[in-house]
Amino acid sequence: MPATPSHVPEPSRTDPALIRNFCIIAHIDHGKSTLADRMLQLTGVVEQRQMRAQYLDRMDIERERGITIKSQAVRLPWAPTHDKGNTHILNMIDTPGHVDFTYEVSRSLAACEGTILLVDAAQGIEAQTLANLYLAMENDLTIIPVLNKIDLPAAQPEKFAEELANLVGCDPDDVLKVSAKTGLGVEALLDKVVAEIPAPVGVADAPARAMIFDSVYDSYRGVVTYVRVVDGQLNKRERIRMMSTGATHELLEIGVNSPEMIGADGLGVGEVGYLITGVKDVRQSKVGDTITQQSKGATEALGGYKDPKPMVFSGLYPLDGSDYPELRDALDKLQLNDAALVYEPETSAALGFGFRVGFLGLLHLDVIRERLEREFGLDLIATAPNVVYRVVMEDGSEHTVTNPSEFPEGKIGEVYEPVVRATILAPSEFIGSIMELCQARRGVLLGMDYLSEDRVEIRYTLPLAEIVFDFFDQLKSKTRGYASLDYEPTGEQTSSLVKVDILLHGDKVDAFSAITHKDAAYAYGVRLVAKLRELIPRQAFEVPIQAAIGSRVIARETIRAIRKDVLAKCYGGDISRKRKLLEKQKEGKKRMKMVGSVEVPQEAFIAVLSSDDAGGSGKSKK
Repeated sequence: MPATPSHVPEPSRTDPALIRNFCIIAHIDHGKSTLADRMLQLTGVVEQRQMRAQYLDRMDIERERGITIKSQAVRLPWAPTHDKGNTHILNMIDTPGHVDFTYEVSRSLAACEGTILLVDAAQGIEAQTLANLYLAMENDLTIIPVLNKIDLPAAQPEKFAEELANLVGCDPDDVLKVSAKTGLGVEALLDKVVAEIPAPVGVADAPARAMIFDSVYDSYRGVVTYVRVVDGQLNKRERIRMMSTGATHELLEIGVNSPEMIGADGLGVGEVGYLITGVKDVRQSKVGDTITQQSKGATEALGGYKDPKPMVFSGLYPLDGSDYPELRDALDKLQLNDAALVYEPETSAALGFGFRVGFLGLLHLDVIRERLEREFGLDLIATAPNVVYRVVMEDGSEHTVTNPSEFPEGKIGEVYEPVVRATILAPSEFIGSIMELCQARRGVLLGMDYLSEDRVEIRYTLPLAEIVFDFFDQLKSKTRGYASLDYEPTGEQTSSLVKVDILLHGDKVDAFSAITHKDAAYAYGVRLVAKLRELIPRQAFEVPIQAAIGSRVIARETIRAIRKDVLAKCYGGDISRKRKLLEKQKEGKKRMKMVGSVEVPQEAFIAVLSSDDAGGSGKSKK
């Protein structure tokens, strides 16, 4: 077990009155990770020589993209200016800012009593800031409004402090102004955290109850579970019980993150730390579960989290079919690091064995696919993302469709598709182009409010299927990058949806099927058959490529046959000899056409399924 460094207080048995649990919530790229870096430096838990930017972002993808994907908990000692005699323990959780990772944020909020609401002084409040603020309010957390990046030349602290004060319901002078980059105002912020955020409340001598708010898989130690103790205390070497599954384990190691793992004898009321039980099965540590002692344990579990509902589905298939078991193990391990990931096996006639995976959004899909390729060395094909439809037949039977190939044949009564309530924040000069984009995507305007003279909040109801492709990219390009988007599911609506099948030589290729709106079906069919005509190599016989809705063909292209020159050896001589050879070739081609099957190269699947033009994921595969 690592020795406890001198600058970190002994982690076990801290008086709950000296503990403050808080998290940082903000829109993506508003400086959460930089603020966390300054706090690590100021409290002395990371020495100057070990410091690096985005210290708590452990994944390569996070560092390269400059985004936080995983919440990270860290314990900070702090002696506030007004109470120098007492060292308080601050448990800080750094949270993601992107709409796809709202679930990570909600779990962090459940483990805290207060939150720092961080807003960029140059950009102001954005859509995700609002969404996270409402989440914090639902959890009855103490909110400390903070403006960051006040050192920037473009910063407008007075203007945005007023905007933030109106939103939170405080005085503009109460909004703290800091610069996470230079460290200006961060000490005052830590003092305010101690002064304003309440200490955790719990019963010290009651049976232990600890909430699992996160867990990760470590290839050497097994499952590392992050917990927040609510009542009682957990001690090293005692047996614990998971209340939802009833599984029991021995606590091999218990401790805190400061920010590296530091072992302790136990954790008491209000403390945040980690547990290691040596369990290797990733499904045994369920996020949202309650941990108690095996003997004389608690009888009532803590309120868990709502299970996240996947919004977007995509098929993930290994390029090499023999990698299927590796893909299954990799998804198992990632599911522990990411509780919002759901998947089930599926097979495709064209792509073989794979998984239908549910994601919270397009960035989530992109990050998971990249993690599978980097961390587990897999080569994957991801099919175009789609959403879940509910199809009611004329005879009253219902079908749930997560994959276009599951779309039922026969007389369909109604098709229901999921809809979302989208909130767009943007400068008021872009109202026209935003409305034009939303109307084109079958949006219905709900309302519009001006946050200030030049910033507007527009609310729309939009079909989720219209958002999951390239809506966000289009929104950014139409508003020069100034607009921000947040959305939440609000139910479903009936729509005129049809399934477009692609036929090669009369055979359906399930991987290319898509469910689209009736008005967009023709354009989709024309675009896809034209693309396939370029990608599929010519055969020895003519190959028709058709797009069809049911039995009605709506678009067609033909791949011309490769013609062998059978007359090459005929020089001179009678024309009837040449005609005889051509007739023979014609007969052979006719016979070949009857028994021939079209081979579609792997590259064609990758190009079509992951390209922009075919309504793919918006990111090309390679």
